[in-house]
Amino acid sequence: MPAVVVGGGIGGLAAAVGLHRVGWTVTVLEKAPEFGDVGAGISLWPNALRCLDELGVDLGERLAPQREGGFRDRRGRRIARYDGAEFARRHGRPLGAIHRRDLIAALRDAIPAESLKTGAEVTEVREDGLVRYNRGELRADLIVAADGIHSRVRHALFPDHPEPVYSGSTAFRGIAHLPGTPLSTSFDRGTEVGVLPLTGGDVYWWISALAAPGTPAADLEPAREGWHEPIPALLAATPPEAVLHHDLYHLGTPLKTYTRGRIALLGDAAHAMPPFLGQGGCQAIEDAVVLAHAVSTEDTVGAALASYDRTRRPRSQRVVRESVRMGKLGPQLANPVATALRAAVLRCLPAKATARVGAGITGWTPPRLPRPVPPRTR
Repeated sequence: MPAVVVGGGIGGLAAAVGLHRVGWTVTVLEKAPEFGDVGAGISLWPNALRCLDELGVDLGERLAPQREGGFRDRRGRRIARYDGAEFARRHGRPLGAIHRRDLIAALRDAIPAESLKTGAEVTEVREDGLVRYNRGELRADLIVAADGIHSRVRHALFPDHPEPVYSGSTAFRGIAHLPGTPLSTSFDRGTEVGVLPLTGGDVYWWISALAAPGTPAADLEPAREGWHEPIPALLAATPPEAVLHHDLYHLGTPLKTYTRGRIALLGDAAHAMPPFLGQGGCQAIEDAVVLAHAVSTEDTVGAALASYDRTRRPRSQRVVRESVRMGKLGPQLANPVATALRAAVLRCLPAKATARVGAGITGWTPPRLPRPVPPRTR
């Protein structure tokens, strides 16, 4: 059965892998001239790693398991320690980190090359399975709309639904080469700096800061100054032109359904969330496995999409709410009394306690996909 995936980011490629794995003929339409996700690095929590296992995607040595680290204040004073060994023991998987380009490559390599079309701008998607794009049209039994937070497909299906809203924070992201840098999250009032070691001595870093939307980067310089090492070294080791700066938006009004006709919304197109739990890409990968399972176990596409919506919408929308909440308690907390209280509470936590945080999200287990892997369909 033919499927068309609109969008070749993490969610779209993961959906294509899953559908291919259960025997569908898949075509991925990506508007950009080549596959490669905008971004620097990404954290992969155990829920996403279990999904990648189910999809048969082996990240191998490209994945950097996070061993030890902790939380610090702006001056570098330790607030709490992260016990990576205890985290892996509790969850059966470590917290992992990877270059986004490496994750995209691993997903892309699991799809037949002839299924991937770049420079393909979709102009129309219809509920009956018709997809028009700049080089022709396709008919499909299933269309997966994975075209991001500003999804044109979502807007076409639900034109009256509110657009994404500003989260209250802006973010800088980059990758520096600084071997030996440990995992850390550092807080100050209204600001957070995250440091996530990757493989090969590279380090993914980000800074989120409370700011009005559209604030120029030059006006945000105070948010980047005055931090403990190795943060200044990481910033200095990142070429200015390689630093990404984005205001953070999310889908503030939940959709009432993720499906319409033969179309399924997936990833940010369905449930864009702020990055404060590191779950945006992870939830898109979850979507992909659940969708593949639904179409392989239900008798009709309609029944499969109803199952997908019934399974994914409550969980993913809960993660959106938790991400917003975590932002308010973490990087967006600006009251000096509240920030001091937060630090005092965290200092009381034993390292093993930090390994239990978020277990209700990271402990999720995906459904099993059919085995053995079907032969390639295209």
